[in-house]
Amino acid sequence: MRWFIFLLLVLAGLWYLRGIEEKAPPKAEDSFIGGPVKALRKAEGFEQSYLDATKEQQKKMEEQLEKEAGGPDN
Repeated sequence: MRWFIFLLLVLAGLWYLRGIEEKAPPKAEDSFIGGPVKALRKAEGFEQSYLDATKEQQKKMEEQLEKEAGGPDN
């Protein structure tokens, strides 16, 4: 009889824990660390724009060097 009561308690505990896991965790921006996460996202955007601008500048410099060196056309 003790095992049956123990089994019921274990099953009730598992049933209770299953209900807890159904809640989706909040987004990082909505939690208590929201401010630093938003700042990090903004910094990532700045970094990406800087990298894009650097690649574009490098491409322009390479094109200019090809023009000055005569390029494949000359």
